[in-house]
Amino acid sequence: MRKFISKVGLVTTAFLLTGCSGEVQEPVATEAPKVYGWEDAMVYEAEAGTLVGNVRINKGIVEGFEKAVEDTLTVKIQVEETGFYDINVSSKSMDGNYKENYVYVDGEKLGTVAVEGEKFTDSIMRRIYMEAGEHDVKIEAYWGWIAVDKLEVKKSDELDPSRLEIEPVLVNANATDSAKRLMTYLCDIYGTDILSGQYCDTGMYGNENAVIWKTTGGKYPAILGLDMIEYTPSRVANGSSSEAVEHAIECWENGGIITFCWHWNAPEKYITGKWYSAFYKEHTNIDLAKIMSGEDQEGYDLLMADIDAIAQQLLRLQEADVPVLWRPLHEASGGWFWWGNAGADAYKELYILLYDKLTNEYGLNNLIWVWNGQDKDWYPGNEYVDIIGEDIYPGEKVYTPQTAKYLEVLDYTDAKKMIILSENGCMFDPDLAIRDGAMWGSFATWGGEFISESSTLMFLSEQYTEEEMVKKVYNHEHVITRDELPDLKNYPLREE
Repeated sequence: MRKFISKVGLVTTAFLLTGCSGEVQEPVATEAPKVYGWEDAMVYEAEAGTLVGNVRINKGIVEGFEKAVEDTLTVKIQVEETGFYDINVSSKSMDGNYKENYVYVDGEKLGTVAVEGEKFTDSIMRRIYMEAGEHDVKIEAYWGWIAVDKLEVKKSDELDPSRLEIEPVLVNANATDSAKRLMTYLCDIYGTDILSGQYCDTGMYGNENAVIWKTTGGKYPAILGLDMIEYTPSRVANGSSSEAVEHAIECWENGGIITFCWHWNAPEKYITGKWYSAFYKEHTNIDLAKIMSGEDQEGYDLLMADIDAIAQQLLRLQEADVPVLWRPLHEASGGWFWWGNAGADAYKELYILLYDKLTNEYGLNNLIWVWNGQDKDWYPGNEYVDIIGEDIYPGEKVYTPQTAKYLEVLDYTDAKKMIILSENGCMFDPDLAIRDGAMWGSFATWGGEFISESSTLMFLSEQYTEEEMVKKVYNHEHVITRDELPDLKNYPLREE
């Protein structure tokens, strides 16, 4: 039996998970996590802060966030005890439209103030670690055009340790043993260890992975990220080809884990711009709402034909007994891909249809479904989601674990779902993730410039993650690399 000790944030809990015997012991009882209300928050008026650039006071509120980077408001706050705190920025949009502006604490970028509407509303950044004493909170213009009334600071609510206790039960009752074994392993290490991952179109020994191997002294990522994009009919019609399935089979046979996304190139009928960028909505005129409502039957048939083509590739993986962390229709709520161009309802219909077609029509039982819609309102339902993924690109050399987003994802559903960082630009510092309790189950750095200076030479790009941080991440005791994976083909299942 394997014993895990999870020390996450302010809460410590010990629990036993399945080992070779399949025996499971109930978690040790703990006190309910403490909750702190805003009624006891410390209040700081924005007008008492330091104003830079065009920022100015107007009738007791601070406005004038007009020029990106240069226009800032800095408020000094005081905390009596070292620990985790929530910061609420009360602000409004000057024109009512959605706005985002950066927030820094002591010079470290921690996220954004997001606001919409012309009434003052709350924008809360949760679980910020601060030492006892004085701290600077800076709001920096990004989109600009907001007015700020005040800042409030309170202790963060304690995290519920049970969020890490995920049962390895897949939504597809007919899942293959290989998929079940992989999911069991993911659940066994969740909250204790983090799986490393890297997108690399040229396979487990391709350029990005070779850069990591060279930089880290012989480490490879546990997860290989690949894309079904080149198998899409509209790209095949323009001469595209792919060896992604072959790369996936090779990696699995050599002890790695596979994840696939699908940049779904629109059918040729709907391409209005660059054919090779026709997953972006600006290069298409596809209307998903009309397709899903039945108004555009031809469009529906074309989408079904595309799914048929991708299903053939997934069947090849199933025949090779390769379980796949399958992440289709990603980043929908962001609005830049055509599958998000008609709102949440049409998107959810398409996601559920895709699940039904692949699972029930094609019998694809090797898929672990990773939903990556990026917004609670776009969640299709617990019965279609095994794992929730978030894609985060915070800028350059930002090593914080994006705790605020992790906490937001916890509220997407009342069901317990594993949370992973399905794409990232910068790598995050594992020590900060453990400290903050932002225990992403895995990360998967995007390819190209995010890790490599060149597509042909093994030179590390330090634009997003510096060499020392890459080394720290891949050599961290709680980050799993390929050589540290168990034999997943024979990994013990938990007893029913």
